[in-house]
Amino acid sequence: MSLSFYSYPKCGTCRKAKKWLEDENIAFNEIHIVETPPTKDELKNLHEKSGLPLKKFFNTSGKKYRELGLKDKVNSASDEELLEILSTDGMLIKRPITTDGSKVTVGFKEETFEETWK
Repeated sequence: MSLSFYSYPKCGTCRKAKKWLEDENIAFNEIHIVETPPTKDELKNLHEKSGLPLKKFFNTSGKKYRELGLKDKVNSASDEELLEILSTDGMLIKRPITTDGSKVTVGFKEETFEETWK
């Protein structure tokens, strides 16, 4: 099983997740989330498979998120609108996103990676 691993190289959380995958000898294809962000359709697919609310896909601690004033919008916009916003800029997306095509994790919690990817 090879995973798709959307990450940002300067992100500390991404580096921890990458190290965990490497330490566990889990094959993955690293995708630079800013240079090659997931499309709106890819995000919709990831969202549906994750079982998470769409607002969990937003990088709420990011500068862009604050600059665009998305805090209120995330609670009132439709999923279509939110997917459109997310697909415009990889820096808006919480990372890393890891998927094998059927399961999806957003962010990095060691326990979640243990349960999902081991």
